[in-house]
Parts: sequence; C-alpha cells; structure tokens
Amino acid sequence: MEFGAHLPLIDFGAGFSHRRLKTYARAAAESGYRYLCANDHLLYAKPWLDGPTALAAVIEDSRDLTLATTVALPVLRGPLQLAKALTALDVLSDGRMLVGVGPGSSARDYATLGLPFDERWRLFNESIPVLRTLLEGGELAPRSPQRPGPPIWIGSWGSPAGLRRVARLGDGWLASAYNTTPDAFAAGLERLGPALRDAGKDPASFPNALATAWLYVDDDPARVEHVLADVLAPMLNRPVESLLELALPIGPAEVCAERLSAFAAAGVERVFLWPLHDDVQQLELFQNRVAPLVGRS
Repeated sequence: MEFGAHLPLIDFGAGFSHRRLKTYARAAAESGYRYLCANDHLLYAKPWLDGPTALAAVIEDSRDLTLATTVALPVLRGPLQLAKALTALDVLSDGRMLVGVGPGSSARDYATLGLPFDERWRLFNESIPVLRTLLEGGELAPRSPQRPGPPIWIGSWGSPAGLRRVARLGDGWLASAYNTTPDAFAAGLERLGPALRDAGKDPASFPNALATAWLYVDDDPARVEHVLADVLAPMLNRPVESLLELALPIGPAEVCAERLSAFAAAGVERVFLWPLHDDVQQLELFQNRVAPLVGRS
C-alpha cells in the first residue's frame, strides 16, 4: 500500500501561510510519501485554500511526489479553465500530475454559479470527454508532457451507477475514506470488475486510491475524542457515532494500522491521508509508527 498526504487547505486553527505549505510538502517528500494531494471546494463551512493554487505553490518543495487533485470540479470550474490550470501544473512539475475529478457535493456551490444541483451528474458526464480532449492536446498549448495526457481518475463513493461511470470515463477510481468501509470498498471493487471489462479495460491493472483519510495518531483517548467530537464531526456535520462506524486512521498507532490493513485486504492500493492537527508531526508519526504495521495487523 502506498501513501499520500493531502495539503492542509482547511484552517483548523493554525492559519494559512506559504511557508507552512512549503514545510508540509517538504516533510511529505522526506518522510516517504508518494503523492501530494489537493481537494477542491469553492465555498465551505470552514476557510479553504484553493487547491490548484496550493499545488502550484509547492511544486519545487514536492520534489518527485505525484501531484493529485482529489477531486477537482470541472462542472463548477469549467473544463477549459480547469484543463488550462492542470496542464500548467503538469508542465511545471515535469509531468507529475494525476487528475482526480468529481461533480462536487455542495449545493451552495451550484446555487452560487446558477447551476442546477440535481443535474450535476449529467453535467459531470458531459464535462469529462471535453476535459480529456483538452488535457490530451486539443487546442491548449503548451501541451502536457505526459502522453497522451495526465491520467484522469473518477471520484465515486461506490454506488453501482458511480462505478459504471468510473469504468466508462476514468483511468482510475478515487473512493472516499469517510464515505466507505473496507467491506463496502471490497463490494464496490467486485462490481467494478465487470464494468471495466464491458468498457474494454483490464480490472487487474486499473488503479484505485482512498482519498481524504482523516488522520490523527494518538494514544490518549481524551485527545482522540476531542478530535472526533470537536473537530471532525462538526466540520462534516455528522454525529460522532457515524464516524466511529468508519475505518478512519484516528487513534492509537496499532488501531490505525489495523484499519488500514483491512482496507489493504479489501483491495485498496493507495491511501491519501489528511492530518487533523499538528500536520508535519502527524505525517512523521504515521510513517514511523503506523506504516510499518500496515499489512501485518
């Protein structure tokens, strides 16, 4: 199992600065992560830095990490504008972009732009072929250094319709760590296989990742409860009980490793982690105490 790190785009109290982003990106590269990710929200309950801009700000500090959008929003940003920005990121990073896309889940975003939220899937389906054509050349210049273009992974929580969309339109599947479980992921992967074969793709070589795996490694039950009840639950607008039913890497190192091992057994190939506090310390703590145990729990 490979690991990536989400950039700290949400303000959990530490504030925003270019220096903080650069320090985080360097720590991810030096600690053994393979991906550096940026989620995409336009309007959100908490202050949120723009994802593509943040990736551009740390290209040099990210060294050889794959840069991933998890996910970018072609319906809301527009496929042409998004393709231009992502191609620039791919050019400036010497071909290290992985393009994860989804329709977005915010009705507020759609209302602000005057778009019908209940038609988001239709609009998304229409946007992906346009985005792919542009990323693979189209009329954009300069072109991506990747050929035919950067891979496009489709975000889906694992519904049958969503997985058919992944198979039809995507080069990979991005699942959501706080909207699935190991059992649900395994069931989704089983459904994805026939859909991929119908699309003329090989299930054995079709990649996947689990994005937005909220991370907090700590042996203190009181601090873990605080992170769940006072940080994560209100941000996601979910009761703590529903979060406890998931397999998020939050808690003692052994518990985090056991949960990720269950995802590995279910077929998850990559996990993209997002520390909820003490960003750099958590990245290092995970690699030192959790990663060595994954697969052996």
